[in-house]
Amino acid sequence: MSSSARTSPARNAAFDVLVRVETHNSYAAELLHSNLLTPLSAADRGLATELVMGVLRWRQSLDQLLEAAAGKSLVKFDLEVKLALRLGAYQLLYLHRIPARAAVNESVELVKQHGKRSAAPLINAVLRKLSKVSFGPSWKPSPDDLSRTYSHPPWLVDRWAVTYELEAARAICEHNQARPQTTIRAGSPIVIEELSSQGITLEPAELLSNAWHVRSGDITGTRAYRERRLAIQDEASQLVALLGKGETILDCCAAPGGKSAIVAERNPSAFVVSMDLHLHRARLLRKLTGLSAVLAGDARQLPFNRQFDCIIADLPCTGTGTLRRNPEIKWRLQAEDLQRLAGLQFEILCSIASVAKTIVYSTCSLEPEEGEEVIGRFLAENAAFRLSPVERRLQELSEEGSIRASAVRDLLRNDFLRTVPGIHSCDGFFAAILERAAN
Repeated sequence: MSSSARTSPARNAAFDVLVRVETHNSYAAELLHSNLLTPLSAADRGLATELVMGVLRWRQSLDQLLEAAAGKSLVKFDLEVKLALRLGAYQLLYLHRIPARAAVNESVELVKQHGKRSAAPLINAVLRKLSKVSFGPSWKPSPDDLSRTYSHPPWLVDRWAVTYELEAARAICEHNQARPQTTIRAGSPIVIEELSSQGITLEPAELLSNAWHVRSGDITGTRAYRERRLAIQDEASQLVALLGKGETILDCCAAPGGKSAIVAERNPSAFVVSMDLHLHRARLLRKLTGLSAVLAGDARQLPFNRQFDCIIADLPCTGTGTLRRNPEIKWRLQAEDLQRLAGLQFEILCSIASVAKTIVYSTCSLEPEEGEEVIGRFLAENAAFRLSPVERRLQELSEEGSIRASAVRDLLRNDFLRTVPGIHSCDGFFAAILERAAN
């Protein structure tokens, strides 16, 4: 990480993370939890995280205002100049506790220390002009206004307005622009009492009985977290894992392992296999979960030929249900990616069907192409399988106390499970249960 006596460690770190996001297709959330930020104090880590995620969430709005102030397109500027401008603009427009002078001066110093000294006067002039602009989100009833107000690509907002209607599209966009809440999975009342005694403030989550939202305190600094007696995991992700059951279970795209861990805990007598395409991710999965049957393999060409009662297939997708946590996705994603990933999902489904009695299919996507349409195509071409209404499984989970009874109907979209950010207080997931028909 670069360092300078003239700019704060938090801004240096934020700048470095944003450079990597732009140049290496890295994910900001992973970088912000990597050793890049290890030298920083807790306060500086917090500011660096706020700057990075804020710039990524509001990039479109920031760029529009910066271009108006500069009188030219940001496309004409080098990457380092664009990032310094965005960092300064985000502080000026959204972080009102930071003095305007500090926001401007530190952005000027950032471009100097990254070899763009000639751009310093431009940075200074544009940000000073921007500091005099009055700006704030406002809701107007059209997809175009939603796109501008909440800094989302127009084509995505248009899709959501058609699929979920306009007010739901607004709720999705608004949800995506807020800081993500931390949700934990902890089944033991002893753990909850222990966290409370350590100053961690929790409140019950909306959907699951063993899920809790962290309202204050650093959960990662607790003994329970270090000893893996709890896990940080979004409610929707936990919910998908609850759908699986059986004596032999395969999690075929398992990393980072949260769903495998839930399946193993809930089915203690089962033989659970966790697989991921990449060897390093499989090794990390084994380390994080402590599971023994972990291997690297391609779900499109399974490295074994045994039958499983259930296969959890949480498959690679666009990730449009996770934009609150991964805002960079919305700027990378192209419309053509939908068909490419839907093709991959279909290919994996057809492969694992040969060794499955039941498949729990899921994606963290809001797009029908990666949900209902993949399932429709699969059932049309695989007569041995039928769709099992998710409601039946949710009712079972409700009766055993794993899911709050009041949540069941709200989670259903026809025979599928569908969570929608802003409508539900969690990530957006789609899930379907496919069963092999009896001979």
